[in-house]
Amino acid sequence: MKEKKRLPTDGGPIKWASPFASLKYSSLPAASPMPPVSTPKAPVSSAPKKNRGRVDILRQTAHRGGKTVTVVTGFVGISQAEKEALAQRMQKACGAGGTVKGGRIEVQGDQREAVALILTDAGFRPVFAGG
Repeated sequence: MKEKKRLPTDGGPIKWASPFASLKYSSLPAASPMPPVSTPKAPVSSAPKKNRGRVDILRQTAHRGGKTVTVVTGFVGISQAEKEALAQRMQKACGAGGTVKGGRIEVQGDQREAVALILTDAGFRPVFAGG
């Protein structure tokens, strides 16, 4: 029968050979410098206006079959085309669908944090309303 290797339990030194010890003597290829990692940047819009007003960000599930939707309401003095452009940015940033209905922007899912960042960049003052 083959003898099993056992570790000493008397507190003595453990005989151990590193599996990587042989790499110390091998020649490795020269490391090539890695290119700098570029971070994707969000498209910068032309100087957003300061304090364009308060907008409310709601999370709704009522009458939607249990699905959660993030709703942005309370836009004042903003055109339908600009709302659609904002909705498009929100959908891209969140990776979700959405629409503009009745002067409100709706984005699928609970995306309140990402939507708030986009609205802040656009010059609005987002407020989380409701529960």
